Amino acid sequence: MNEEKRIRDDIEQFYKSVKEVKGAPEVVELAIRYCRDAQFYLDKKDYVTAFGCINYAHGLIDAVKKLEER
Repeated sequence: MNEEKRIRDDIEQFYKSVKEVKGAPEVVELAIRYCRDAQFYLDKKDYVTAFGCINYAHGLIDAVKKLEER
């Protein structure tokens, strides 16, 4: 799998995952901004930065999900 496809798949997965979150709207908004940044850098073919952004976005959503499990 090439870098661009991997990042596009990660962005698609992010939007599916973010729909499952109910709380922490400030954190969710921040995660969405990181996802948008990932798309921005992907469009510029800066795959390293895009990959970092989308992974940070996933991490924020994962943290919110973990808190909601409590």
